[in-house]
Amino acid sequence: MEEQIAGLIEELKIKMIETLNLTDITPGDIDEDARLVGGDLGIDSIDVLEMVMMIEKEYSVMIDNKDVGIRVFETLKTLATYIAKKKK
Repeated sequence: MEEQIAGLIEELKIKMIETLNLTDITPGDIDEDARLVGGDLGIDSIDVLEMVMMIEKEYSVMIDNKDVGIRVFETLKTLATYIAKKKK
């Protein structure tokens, strides 16, 4: 499971940069344990909606309520762990 999560984290870094058009940021710049929303990357609620849509499309994983979203989008690691557990 740890290997799967590590691979997902790297994959999500790339997808996040593409989905949110984060110019001047490389996957290496993203700390998997740093706060996602309101953190150094400047991710806001609109960005979270874009990420939710990308996750549903790419991984067939639903994040269908605000409470789950708040918990899942805490860090990149919590997001990858959630996807790994819910992925079909």
